[in-house]
Amino acid sequence: MKPAFKEIPGSIVAPRGFLAGGVFCDIKRLGTGKGSDKGRKRDLALIVSETPAAAAGMFTTNQVCAAPVKVCIERVRRGAAQAIVANSGNANACTGPRGLRDAKAMAQIAARELNVSAENVLVASTGRIGVTLPMENVERGILKAAKTLGNTTIHAQQAIEAIMTSDTRPKQIGVEFQVGGKPARIGGICKGAGMIQPGMSATGRRPAALPLHATMLCFITTDAAIDAKVLQAALNEAVAQSFNRITVDGDMSTNDTVLALANGRAENRRFGVRSSEFAIFQAALDHVCLALARMIVRDGEGVHRVVTVRLAGAKTAAEAEAAARAVANSPLVKTSWHGGDANWGRIMDALGHSPARIAEEKVDIGYSAPGSRKIVWSLKRGRPARAPFLRLCAAVAPLEFDLHIRLNHGRAESVIYAADLTEDYVAFNKGDVTDPTSLGG
Repeated sequence: MKPAFKEIPGSIVAPRGFLAGGVFCDIKRLGTGKGSDKGRKRDLALIVSETPAAAAGMFTTNQVCAAPVKVCIERVRRGAAQAIVANSGNANACTGPRGLRDAKAMAQIAARELNVSAENVLVASTGRIGVTLPMENVERGILKAAKTLGNTTIHAQQAIEAIMTSDTRPKQIGVEFQVGGKPARIGGICKGAGMIQPGMSATGRRPAALPLHATMLCFITTDAAIDAKVLQAALNEAVAQSFNRITVDGDMSTNDTVLALANGRAENRRFGVRSSEFAIFQAALDHVCLALARMIVRDGEGVHRVVTVRLAGAKTAAEAEAAARAVANSPLVKTSWHGGDANWGRIMDALGHSPARIAEEKVDIGYSAPGSRKIVWSLKRGRPARAPFLRLCAAVAPLEFDLHIRLNHGRAESVIYAADLTEDYVAFNKGDVTDPTSLGG
């Protein structure tokens, strides 16, 4: 079935009434830590709606969460916002009362320059943990960014660059669709390459269904007219099927954040969660979030191969999730993916130590091209299949492939978007204590 939307350029400034920009203000300070060799990379971004907007958000459920997350959780509950100020190079996490004051000060400075209420400014940070923000630099950056806002693709690109840390490429998307009788748009940008296994909720509290686990940040804009509660419901679902289903290294960040603003400039009829219009909006938002989430996995630190783990036949949804994540996060499985080795023994081991109920004699394991139903089976009912070794190697040789696991216990399923584990990941993250410029976040 053809989707009811089309991709368009512009990402976060594609929706009507949104402005963006990004500047360099030396938040990390040149020459201090991993990524500082990027020189004068922009490190502070502003995203602004020309009119007040409905707001929704999803936040890390890490019990140690950064000051900007704490500020946003409280403000998003009000359901309204007009601007987002975000920085890279410093996570403002584990910074105590001063960190909280600094996060609020970022919002206050931006509010003053934009002539909006400070309560309507949301904040986000990413970078090294445990270092206080250089607030003189931050203030200088906000003042500069506020004067250079615009609605061109260049302005969107500046904002994207400003939130990147170990990312090697920009991550952005825009879509257009018809809703409530009017054309509407959704745009999104995100960053993330390491410390990636988000498990976000709207409140920052960890539901039982979420797993225990460099930050991912995502900012979404839309000109659709939609109430905050409806927007939050749509974001909950979209994040559950995208960002909460990716893993690069199994580590949940202190700063994971998704923020969405909807300013109503499309002037469509408002809709509820049970309407056909909501289904259209949900499909478009799902597409945006999943596309951005998969960009994060493809750009993961040191990533060579990307694997979609498709697990079926579990007793319960929780068991399906647990088993799929056990495989996706197993260092032994991930290194075999990197080596192009269809090693079903390591997969069985990971399944066996997961909380899911596993019967060895029932498990099937196979491989296919992305989205294909043509599966090359390496294991059937717990026994090696007849596929030749070279055929199995060929199945896992592409840079992207699907891993199919069938437990044959029940009907519950789960999908996880995962990555291999490479020497480059270790080299990037181990650092050298004798060389501070090599240390990461």
